[in-house]
Amino acid sequence: MSKSNSSHYQDFTNLDQWLYYLENLHSSEIELGLARIGKVAQRLAIDLSFAKVITVAGTNGKGTTCAFIENSLLNSQTHGLEQGVAVYSSPHIERFNERLRINKQDIDDQPLIDAFKAIEHARAEISLSYYEYTTLAALLVLMHVKPAFIILEVGLGGRLDATNLIDADIAVVTTVDLDHQDFLGNDKETIGFEKAGIMRKGQDIVIGDANIPKSVLTHAGTLHAHHGGRLFLRESEFVIKNESTQRQWQWQTTKTRLKGLKAPFIPQDNVATALMVLEKLELTLTSDFVNRVISITKVAGRTELIEHVNQCDVILDVGHNPQATRYLANHIKQLKAQHNYQKVFAVVAMLGDKDISASLLSLKDDIDFWYAGALSVPRAATKEAMQSKLAEFTEAINCFDNVDEAFKMASEQASSSDLILVFGSFFTVAKIRSQLITC
Repeated sequence: MSKSNSSHYQDFTNLDQWLYYLENLHSSEIELGLARIGKVAQRLAIDLSFAKVITVAGTNGKGTTCAFIENSLLNSQTHGLEQGVAVYSSPHIERFNERLRINKQDIDDQPLIDAFKAIEHARAEISLSYYEYTTLAALLVLMHVKPAFIILEVGLGGRLDATNLIDADIAVVTTVDLDHQDFLGNDKETIGFEKAGIMRKGQDIVIGDANIPKSVLTHAGTLHAHHGGRLFLRESEFVIKNESTQRQWQWQTTKTRLKGLKAPFIPQDNVATALMVLEKLELTLTSDFVNRVISITKVAGRTELIEHVNQCDVILDVGHNPQATRYLANHIKQLKAQHNYQKVFAVVAMLGDKDISASLLSLKDDIDFWYAGALSVPRAATKEAMQSKLAEFTEAINCFDNVDEAFKMASEQASSSDLILVFGSFFTVAKIRSQLITC
């Protein structure tokens, strides 16, 4: 499995060269486990004890939860920009540098290149996957910058994910549902156990899922039975209530009650989870402050509405599992009511190892016309596979060799009173978003 690092990596002068090298370095794209990366981390003396660290795991909602925590910290008078707030997340949409941002700024190329060189020297005979390598690079950069707050978005699962090298101050589990079953298990209880693996003895734990599997609660209870720390559970330690007027809502704990909160651009559940974290970080939370953060928290590719593109609104969403598309279906219903859209055109491409049928089925009543394409990545589902899955519940299918052609045709067919939905994968959104943002 290991490959020698005797290549001329020292000649690499730009980030693209490094990333190409890393993509081809390891024998498999995904290999869970902390043994190999742990050894390299020891050699590099990885240590983030200078910062307050929050680790965020979950099937869906990780990125938006991280973003709300980040924006709140940066805009609070208690903490703020001068102390530094960093977020490590994956995957990226357009540029690799998106994976690590410090005070809302994507990291420059050179710190990453310097980190890659240090890792290449330290790993010696140990083979690292692309994700392991890039996670170590982010940790090295953070050790140099030393921000006061570090928010780590867990990649896959939790227990064996590379980010679990770090002992966080607060562990967050947003949701638990079916995804990545080949790696995490075929039921929510098994997947929940993997997500719960980020938890530590004596640590504060925030659970944002109102229907969390028993495996998560059991693991948290075992850790806290004799070691301190507290469990903050949705519908117990923190609750949300919808108000009757103007789509406003409330958030409440035994310490804080926030009323008149605006409808967020990101899922309300994830805002609620982030607020519990922020209370534990001792931010002063008022309705005015939270509403200011709500108004600025938008995340690329997460129910991202781009208005009047070629006379037609477009919504971009990276959702790629049944739980995500169930949320997306409800969001589409709300958008249709708010904007009076007449028809919804869906442009979709997915990876072949996802639950394509269940993911698409969630949207069957909300989509009028389907435009399916194929992605140019090894794990991609073919256009024939996409067509077969769609044919289980609709005849309004158009299939194309790639996502660009699918989007082009949907744009030509849709009128100014219609909505185009682009979803199914980070890769799908990346292909189309770059066209929309630059046009």
